[in-house]
Amino acid sequence: MSQSQQNPERYTITAALPYTNGPIHIGHLAGVYVPADIYARYLRLTGHDVAFVCGSDEHGVAISMKAKKEGVTPKEIIDKYHGIIKKSFQDFGISFNNYSRTSAEVHHETASDFFKKLYEQGDFIEENTAQLYDDEAKQFLADRFVIGTCPNCGYDEAYGDQCENCGSSLNATDLINPKSTITGAVPTLKETKHWFLPLDRYEDFLRKWILEGHKEDWKPNVYGQCKSWIDGGLAPRAVTRDLDWGIPVPVKGGEGKVLYVWFDAPIGYISSTKEWAEREDKDWEPYWKDENTKLVHFIGKDNIVFHCIIFPAILKAHGDYILPENVPANEFLNLEGNKLSTSKNWAVWLHEYLVEFPDMQDVLRYTLTANAPETKDNDFTWKDFQARNNNELVAIFGNFINRVVVLTHKYYDGVVPEPTKLSKIDQETLAELQKYPQIISNSLERYRFREASQELLNLARLGNKYLADEEPWKLIKENEERVKTIMFVALQIATGLAILSEPFLPFTSTKLKNILNIGSNAIQTGWEQVNDNKILISSGHRINKAELLFRKIEDNEIQKQLDKLEATKKTNAAMETTQEIDPQKDTITFDDFTKLDMRVGTIVEATKMPKTKKLMVLKVDTGLDIRTIVSGIAESFEADAIVGRKVTVLVNLAPRKLRGVESQGMILMTEDEEGKLVFVNPDQDGVENGSAIS
Repeated sequence: MSQSQQNPERYTITAALPYTNGPIHIGHLAGVYVPADIYARYLRLTGHDVAFVCGSDEHGVAISMKAKKEGVTPKEIIDKYHGIIKKSFQDFGISFNNYSRTSAEVHHETASDFFKKLYEQGDFIEENTAQLYDDEAKQFLADRFVIGTCPNCGYDEAYGDQCENCGSSLNATDLINPKSTITGAVPTLKETKHWFLPLDRYEDFLRKWILEGHKEDWKPNVYGQCKSWIDGGLAPRAVTRDLDWGIPVPVKGGEGKVLYVWFDAPIGYISSTKEWAEREDKDWEPYWKDENTKLVHFIGKDNIVFHCIIFPAILKAHGDYILPENVPANEFLNLEGNKLSTSKNWAVWLHEYLVEFPDMQDVLRYTLTANAPETKDNDFTWKDFQARNNNELVAIFGNFINRVVVLTHKYYDGVVPEPTKLSKIDQETLAELQKYPQIISNSLERYRFREASQELLNLARLGNKYLADEEPWKLIKENEERVKTIMFVALQIATGLAILSEPFLPFTSTKLKNILNIGSNAIQTGWEQVNDNKILISSGHRINKAELLFRKIEDNEIQKQLDKLEATKKTNAAMETTQEIDPQKDTITFDDFTKLDMRVGTIVEATKMPKTKKLMVLKVDTGLDIRTIVSGIAESFEADAIVGRKVTVLVNLAPRKLRGVESQGMILMTEDEEGKLVFVNPDQDGVENGSAIS
């Protein structure tokens, strides 16, 4: 790491742009937005110049698919979810300097300028390639509009860009038995022109920059994925797509094409910075072009390749931009033992949480941080959420603050007492307090947010232990002067907690500062004050009345959330059953139906057709005659077992030869849930052979 990166003049912090095809859920928060916000808040508290930017990712196939599914325009989709997402972030306290959107004019201009600069420099390869095409929809199929069998693991619902089962990166043309998700048709190959970024040209640069330069400071999961990609050899990657939704390709020959979303989305960080700088009357360029700026990307593990290999290659090709100093990607968060799924509604949605647990943003922030998937996939459970709140925030943090404030009002009418002589334990306790800013900083600077959150709780534990050991409620009757000192020390710890909790628990920090009546010019509340000053809150200062920082969460509240998830499970199971039913065929008229002559018949003879697995030759008494019918039921029935069975027969079907035997009708069948054939069977007594079915 260079000297400028050890002590940068400014920080540019980016959080992955969320797709506007759905709301924000706890997986997004744990993986990206909570750690990014903690880091940005911490940097501001330590006096740094910070640009913390994000925005809605509003282009790409996911948006188009959502629009088609809901029967609306992509614009309606992005406006709906951009509004939900932006408000959720605001209400949850994510402290972006700017939250933009990629449909904004400044973004279209910035992304187009990027493409043109690289195009004019000759950084792209222009090629005609065969792409999958849906003849029914009359359009080329972007990766996510194709589904088929993965050539690597055999998973039969792999998308054209990635197999979600084995994680392999794919091209749509790699899929076995591909089909269009738009119409269900089997796509054909059709030639089209696209521009490619030749990533292989950047292998040496990436190898030196990442594999040599960041071996020690990047997280193992990030470094390992990058190494795997680079060692496997990089190939040219298309930067354009045949779509009607996105940023138009801004060069001749690009008509009807748009910039591929992975090319335009990361540039959204830059356009969001521009938007913020213009509003604040600042110069945006130093935040992206000055070597004294530290750039950090917060993402989930599914975005590692884009932010560590592809986007840096684009920035390198452009030539004017700095590269990320770190990309502390997290692993995935599961929910109650199952993978989070937007499509299956298996999630805790942020906008719903904010309604169901009002004024409890910090409880979710704390739980997601304390259980952050930093090195491996972790699991969110509602029981753990309850335990973290009741046993840690309420019992440790909240309990200490409440005791200190209540006793200060009880003994001193809310005025910070004047201490007398500090004992050895007092001095040691205050010395411990002074260490915590550096302890927490050490964790945060290494992107260990889970560890940092527990160190904050350890400071509250220090306060509880101090009060429990000194027992001011007992001493007050025999040594009032000693109690003044004890309460003075306890109030210093409470003030330290008010300051140091701000990155992790911003709403709680604000509430605690109000209780302690601090934050004015008279009392400095910066990070370093805790480290530098033994006295954080002076004697004679009046604090406000106690109020609970956290409330206990009851079992019935948790059960309500578990019931909600159980209902989702049942809905999904029902939908899966429904999805197995064949869709309705084209509508027919009554006249069409009357052409079908269906009669009740009885099987009078059955033999399996030689040298076949499925076919059986039946003699069926239709009431009109006894006729031969060849039926594909041999795998589901034994011949002897079906003699005498009543069946429904379509008798006016045109005769057809099967393996040399003329079949004169069709037996009506269906399947059970295991896929076994079942007769559509008129079992009612008194129904005679030849009875017509109408």
